[in-house]
Amino acid sequence: MKKLVLFFNLLVPAIFLVFLASCTPAACFEETNAFLKVSFYNNTTKEQLAPDSLTLIGLEQTTKIYNKATGVQPGLFPLDPGGNSSAFMIRINGVNDTIEFNYTSFPHLISKECGYTFFHTLDLLDFTQNIIDTVLIMNRNITTINEENIRIFY
Repeated sequence: MKKLVLFFNLLVPAIFLVFLASCTPAACFEETNAFLKVSFYNNTTKEQLAPDSLTLIGLEQTTKIYNKATGVQPGLFPLDPGGNSSAFMIRINGVNDTIEFNYTSFPHLISKECGYTFFHTLDLLDFTQNIIDTVLIMNRNITTINEENIRIFY
């Protein structure tokens, strides 16, 4: 009888631990932010070239995304899922420009563990031309996949 009681005293905590572990949500290891991915190019050579200094400030939120950052390639621009446009002040090598993106947003289920995020479809963009020469849309679909969306030639 003592062996049976000892067996149950060991078995019950083990079953409880298995039950507890099964109720713990799994970790999310996937990317959950859909950033607009921007590659920078030298306008003369048409080769990829990260700016010597990049500052990026969201004009609506006035938050600095990059502050005199070096070697940024690609740049990740956060879009506001609650709106249909986002505007930024972009300073490349000390020269200021502005760039505005118009887009549509829609919810996307990543997984049960990660939940939902917003994907976007880029409709059009507008920019000033102080240091920026050209902006090309390469992929209008802005998702969590690491794909170039636009190219900035400066």
